[in-house]
Amino acid sequence: MSLPLEGLSAIVTGAGRGLGRAEALELARLGAAVVVNDYGQPGRDGSGAASTGPAEEVAAEIRATGGKALAHTGDVADFQQAGALVELAIAEFGKLDILVNNAGILRDRMVFSMAEEEWDSVIRVHLKGHFNTIRFAAAHWRERSKAAGGPVYGRVVNTSSEAFLAGSAGQPNYAAAKGGIVGLTTSTALALAKYGVTANAICPRARTRMTEDVFAGLGRPDNGLDPLAPEHVAPLVGYLAAPAAARINGQLLVVHGGMVAIVERPRVAAKFDSKQETFTYDELDAVLGPHYADRPQGETFGAVEVLGLKRT
Repeated sequence: MSLPLEGLSAIVTGAGRGLGRAEALELARLGAAVVVNDYGQPGRDGSGAASTGPAEEVAAEIRATGGKALAHTGDVADFQQAGALVELAIAEFGKLDILVNNAGILRDRMVFSMAEEEWDSVIRVHLKGHFNTIRFAAAHWRERSKAAGGPVYGRVVNTSSEAFLAGSAGQPNYAAAKGGIVGLTTSTALALAKYGVTANAICPRARTRMTEDVFAGLGRPDNGLDPLAPEHVAPLVGYLAAPAAARINGQLLVVHGGMVAIVERPRVAAKFDSKQETFTYDELDAVLGPHYADRPQGETFGAVEVLGLKRT
């Protein structure tokens, strides 16, 4: 029996640990040849010396089960190194079919205390890192489409977060980066659809090195799979990468613990029209004041809870 990703090649960034590792193993299980990318720094804040160990270990794990995999230890936030990553996949496997962007770091601090470097570093790894790999993969798919005279196979799966959906007081850099990734995803989806490429984003909830503080109070079960295990997220990534998901494009999906939810685009909650050429201050106060009168002071505009569950 053929596997859904048999004959396809994939890149997974940040795949040395946690979510990325689970996703790389799932793509390989479904038949894809995988380039396992991980810069290998030990600190979740991007600190420490880069190492080949994490990426090499996952690639070896895939090969040990009969799959095809190789490691890449470059920094995807570096434009040239991201290009080299895409070129490696093409050179090794003849083409690139699937790109899963997962690499990221944390530099948490309240907005009034955050240093410029803490902002820049998180935006660089998450948002620029996503752009860099997409830029080179998209160019590859566009050229292939031109040569073929029609659509080719291409899949992009990006990693956003519920921090973007519901806010995160101590993560202004992370929340902004994850919101930017959603915008990047929808733009990419529109731009590449005619070439046969889809782009979607997921908001995963999983117990990883980056979320150890968030889930510190939630113990692991004595038996069975942890509801917060990355293995709950990986199947959705594998499906979005597969031919069966050809009609899913430009979507945002929340996934964790055996649950997948499709997030709608924002909808207008209320609309007011001026009774003259333009609004006056008093008229705005007359229509907006009552609308927000019952809302507790300080409550944010968006959903403070996502799917009935507190943001994580």
